[in-house]
Amino acid sequence: MSDYPNDRRENLRADLDLAVEVHQGGSVWKQRLIDLSLAGVATDQPDVWDAQYNEPFTLMIHLEDGHVLELHAYLQHVENGRLGFSVQHVDQANIEPLRALLATRVEDEAALDAEIERLRQDDA
Repeated sequence: MSDYPNDRRENLRADLDLAVEVHQGGSVWKQRLIDLSLAGVATDQPDVWDAQYNEPFTLMIHLEDGHVLELHAYLQHVENGRLGFSVQHVDQANIEPLRALLATRVEDEAALDAEIERLRQDDA
C-alpha cells in the first residue's frame, strides 16, 4: 500500500532506485527514480524545480546494464518531495526493456503482460 493518501494507481508498480534525467526544452534535472509502471513514474523532486507544468517531459532512465529507457510524460502532481508523471507514450524500442525491468520486480508477471497487451491495443 502506498504512503500517499491520494494514490489512485491502477497499474502494477515496481519500487526502483535508478538515476533518471528529466528533460524539458533545454533544461535537464538529474533525479532518482522512486517507482515505475507502464503508465506512470515517480521521482524525487530536485531542490530547484522551475519546469513548465503543462509542457511534456522526456524521462531518460539509466538502467543497471548501461542502457537508457526513454519515456514521454506529463507532470501530474508534486507533493511530499515527489514528482508524479503520467507516461503518454512508450515507443516499440522501449516497450520490451520496460517490460523486462518491471518483470524482475512485480509479483504477477501475467498481469504485467495483460497490461502490455492493453497498451499495445491502445496504440493500434
